[in-house]
Amino acid sequence: MSAVDVARSPVCEETARSSAVCLNRRLGFSSSESIVIYITVGGSVIPMRVMESDSIASVKLRIQACKGFVVKKQKLVFGGRELSRTDSLVKDYGITSGNVLHLALRISDLLLISVRTTCGKELEFHVDRHRNVGYLKRRITKKGKGFLDLKDPEIFCYGEKLEDQRLIHDISNNTDAVIHLVVQKSAKVRTKAVERDVELSVVAPNWNEKTDEAHNDKNPPRELRVLSRTPPPLHKDFFLKPIIVNPQVKLPPVLWNMIQSVFEGLARGKQPVRSSEGTGGTYFMQDASGNKYISIFKPIDEEPLAVNNPQGLPLSTNGEGLKRGTRVGEGALREVAAYILDHPKTGPKFFSCNEIGFAGVPPTVMVQCLHKAFNHPEGFDGSDANIKTGSLQMFMKNHGSCEDMGPRDFPVEEVHKISVFDMRTANADRHAGNILLHKDHETGRIVLIPIDHGYCLPEKFEDCTFDWLYWPQARQPFSQETVDYIKSLDAEQDLAILKFYGLDLSPECARTLRISTMLLKKGAERGLTPFTIGNIMCRETLNKKSIIEEIVHDAQNSVLPGTSETVFLETVSRIMDAALVKLLM
Repeated sequence: MSAVDVARSPVCEETARSSAVCLNRRLGFSSSESIVIYITVGGSVIPMRVMESDSIASVKLRIQACKGFVVKKQKLVFGGRELSRTDSLVKDYGITSGNVLHLALRISDLLLISVRTTCGKELEFHVDRHRNVGYLKRRITKKGKGFLDLKDPEIFCYGEKLEDQRLIHDISNNTDAVIHLVVQKSAKVRTKAVERDVELSVVAPNWNEKTDEAHNDKNPPRELRVLSRTPPPLHKDFFLKPIIVNPQVKLPPVLWNMIQSVFEGLARGKQPVRSSEGTGGTYFMQDASGNKYISIFKPIDEEPLAVNNPQGLPLSTNGEGLKRGTRVGEGALREVAAYILDHPKTGPKFFSCNEIGFAGVPPTVMVQCLHKAFNHPEGFDGSDANIKTGSLQMFMKNHGSCEDMGPRDFPVEEVHKISVFDMRTANADRHAGNILLHKDHETGRIVLIPIDHGYCLPEKFEDCTFDWLYWPQARQPFSQETVDYIKSLDAEQDLAILKFYGLDLSPECARTLRISTMLLKKGAERGLTPFTIGNIMCRETLNKKSIIEEIVHDAQNSVLPGTSETVFLETVSRIMDAALVKLLM
């Protein structure tokens, strides 16, 4: 697990405060000048003095220097809120002496693997820590061809045989620079399979949450069938079912094929593999061969600050998520909503549509899934109580994320498509790490793939964050094709579509979608760039409201209590027009 958690336990707040005072006195600092962060790494607790005038970025650098971590990204959480604005000061977040923060680190992905064979050969590989042992075996077989006879190698680490599904990260120590493994040729045993086919099937009908209605003759059920050479288990090992609230909704082939492939993988014993990244429970779902990831499953009860979060983050005290205006347990719903709202250029998307959306959000659907590999703090017994609800999103082939390289070579249109989607949905968590990069080897064309939309459509604009604001492409004007797409957007139609799929947004979130769509359309009509529109939506500093927040605030002060939403939005529109005129002067 790459999360290095700074938890309220075993360090309690009172102990932290008293220890901080003592430490400050020993170092000659008053309590008003500094605070103490307690970092737990591998069970040990490390206090670190930080000045209240330090920026969050400088705190992260000090953490990195403190233990010599090689990291791509750090996440600090205080009081259930992520300290995401790195240029803001520690005191701006209300952190005082003795407070305890939570830290999640993403350790460097590339590891050096030293492999020794029983015949004396030694090989070295640089392997991504998120690859599995099966991938390493293929690398060994390919590199050793010509002097090693390894058709089906077995790999051992400290005498333990490693299974193909095991992640490289899971067999490493985060402080290790090199992992030493031993490989030997496995014995070949001929066996005769028992000629008894047992057919396992699951029926995945259009599901109504209240009545669980079956299909009729016009809408026959779809069965996912997998052949097995062994009898079925006596207890329930796994379960997978799409959640479709509206029986009129029909999944397109792209989603059915994804669900079927995941089911076949589970039926063949290919376990979900938990990602070492992120602040919540994220699982890679494998195909039947175990050599390919099919999708990503995110259970709602394992989200950051949720009850079964596997990364050691505390429970939310008020139900709010890491980002202001979001709720714990709604991340999966937002993931699905993002896919539905990512309309193709041809018009609004319905699940019967198999087209890719304008921004390229991967196909996503809500499912129920059961497996022992998920995080079950109370134990796993295969009962209905162990069934998880969450989002299932297609795994997209990629060559890393945008944080792995600078934005210089990103196509303008690729950056603009993501900027349009983020501004429209008021995304509160768009950083370079959640934009995947795929490069076509033949043409060299780069495609950007937006993922992780659990913090879009918030109740308010306070935490809107767009990393692409600092990319040069954001200062380029929209193409006419993009402007035409923006003109086609209709917030009221979007809300109706979401409701059709059973995603009825709260009044606050619906208002956010209406206002952000309004701003995007007005800005594009006036020829504003993504940079200009994005800066209207994002705060310049932590404690200074953004222009869009000021517009909403002025509108709220201009209408009488009980005013209809239509009148309120008309007021917002007038104030927004005046603000844009002033901006263009």
